[in-house]
Amino acid sequence: MKSTRILSILLMLLFVSAGMSQEKKFKIHTVAFYNLENLFDTINDPTINDEASPIMEASEGIRGDMYKKKLANMAKVVSEIGADLSNNSPAVIGVAEIENRQVLHDLLNDSALIDKDYGIVHYDSPDRRGIDVALMYQKRLFKPLTTSNHELVIFDNVSRERRYTRDQLLVSGQLDGDLIHIIVNHWPSRSGGESKSRPGRIAAAKLNRKIADSLFAIDPYAKIITMGDFNDNPDNESIKSVLGTEDDRDKVLLKGFYNPFEKMYKSGLGTNAYRDSWSLFDQLIISKSLTDRDYSSYRYYNSGIFNRRYLTNKRGRWKGYPFRSFADGGFTGGYSDHFPAYIYLIKEVKDIE
Repeated sequence: MKSTRILSILLMLLFVSAGMSQEKKFKIHTVAFYNLENLFDTINDPTINDEASPIMEASEGIRGDMYKKKLANMAKVVSEIGADLSNNSPAVIGVAEIENRQVLHDLLNDSALIDKDYGIVHYDSPDRRGIDVALMYQKRLFKPLTTSNHELVIFDNVSRERRYTRDQLLVSGQLDGDLIHIIVNHWPSRSGGESKSRPGRIAAAKLNRKIADSLFAIDPYAKIITMGDFNDNPDNESIKSVLGTEDDRDKVLLKGFYNPFEKMYKSGLGTNAYRDSWSLFDQLIISKSLTDRDYSSYRYYNSGIFNRRYLTNKRGRWKGYPFRSFADGGFTGGYSDHFPAYIYLIKEVKDIE
């Protein structure tokens, strides 16, 4: 099995400064994010409110079959993200809406993924339902060096009681020898309305920016990817103003960020839908150094939304929407209420054996 594809691309736009188009060869990897929509196990955990998860609301007699089908569906999707170009599943993938580390072990033991030999970085978060984020990585491609979780402390606007939500996960590691920092996010939801819930996401963005700035303080040229379900669109204040993103890679300043999903959103694309309106909450946002066009080390090449036909509803009221796993109080046999998002990173190969 090939772990990566050596890609031959005619990059006429990228190499126009050379005075002529050049055919170059590259190694390519996919970095992705996927909200797995309530990937909970069938065991009641008394320390969290997992009884509110859809699978625990089902009768005990069918939970096991539901869980197996859910795992198989998620594994199929993960195995195919970015494979069109990389000939491989993602080298690194952040995930959200998981209950614990064990569900990821179960996922990675599915036949579609077991030969990829993924590792896991996971911390339990204080979220009241026990929803966590995590990072999965192919061990032969990515080597974690340091990991940490960063607590988001926010309070209800009215009661002033603390709202327990997901931590932000930071993993610094080497992708084929290149140091890359990855932040995995699942920001506070829009429950209660966008305006009322906005301060929680502003706080999350400030925490995200603080983590990034701590990395930039060590190295202003740090390669950072912040990814996740931000529960905000690319043009919302939390991302556009607090993180300070640009929609043009050539306009990004040192210590700044490029959001390749902003133009997609403006063109009408989305990763999740609600009430006949598309949102693009799932994004991967990259720092200045990853936008450079010196491909002697890994740099950004392209981005996309993984929205294959089998991931969408084919009929009925929600035709065209993501084919979610749980709806109307039951298991649909579907996948997730979010499409995965991904980027490609490429590095020039000088000598090919």
